[in-house]
Amino acid sequence: MSTTAKTPRVSVIIPVYNCDRYISQAIESVLAQTYQSYEIIVIDDGSTDNTRLVLQPYIEKIRYVYQENQGVSAARNYGIDLARGELIAFLDADDFFLPDKLTAQVGVFDAQPNLGIVHSGWRRVNQQGETIKDETPWNYVPKLNLEGWLRWKPIGTMGTLMFRRDWLKQVGSFEVGLGQAEDVDLVLRLAVRGCEAEWLQQSTVCYRQHDRNTMRDGVSQARSINGVLDKFFASESIPLGIQLLEKQVRYNTLVWSSWYLYYTGFYSEMVEYLQKSWQYTPFLPVGTVINWIESFTGFSENMGDDLDADKLAKTDEWQQLMGWVISNSGVS
Repeated sequence: MSTTAKTPRVSVIIPVYNCDRYISQAIESVLAQTYQSYEIIVIDDGSTDNTRLVLQPYIEKIRYVYQENQGVSAARNYGIDLARGELIAFLDADDFFLPDKLTAQVGVFDAQPNLGIVHSGWRRVNQQGETIKDETPWNYVPKLNLEGWLRWKPIGTMGTLMFRRDWLKQVGSFEVGLGQAEDVDLVLRLAVRGCEAEWLQQSTVCYRQHDRNTMRDGVSQARSINGVLDKFFASESIPLGIQLLEKQVRYNTLVWSSWYLYYTGFYSEMVEYLQKSWQYTPFLPVGTVINWIESFTGFSENMGDDLDADKLAKTDEWQQLMGWVISNSGVS
């Protein structure tokens, strides 16, 4: 790796907070890269577990910085400020890179100097790191333009993205106030400013699913992603064609949020967000309910699960929702 006076091409930034179980594998996955012009910057965001002790064997191979707990966005921004590389890659402390990640993404930048972002697929793995599924989002988002980012938000983990540092500096990096969806907020701000992006059509990072993932917090996720849309559509700088997509984007995002709330066990909040989607639906009342069920089924299948529609229909919350639908659709 590059810890000498020679300037590294890539800065790999790893924010960590109480992740002593996994941080070693994250660092080892960077050290095992086939591409060698990199530095590793670890921002310890106030960990209270054994993270610092676990990192001791790597202390000569990483740039380790401790800060009081400020959240992942502040930690990433600190890493960007410290970075020497022209390209920035992020790695969450509980995920790990595949060996050719840096080589492959740097290669795309070299082939297309106009790019500000190179995005990739990701591999979902279980707590032990065993493969669940490779995600190939380019199959449904062929172009990573503003519309593609906005409609589909095809980001599973920050580890899939590589950025030119100059672009991150230009837009002010991550929004510190966001609990989640800070990645979507960032790429939307970049895309509005004209930052070009391209796919690398392969998995470059393993996204670990476990009981402490921040994505398990369905309420925070729903609030954050819809809050990002509030801010985005309030901007006067977005093109007219994108403004005209608002109702469709709002509806689809609210329905996804509702499914995720159901998936993570927040049934009352699921009802709240489906009710919010009602004002944006392009369907008639019965068609809207059918679309909700079909969407829930599709989202569940993508996670490798089967939706138990009967179980959903029998919940008190769903039955109350159907009563609300009837009262708001003029059906007697």
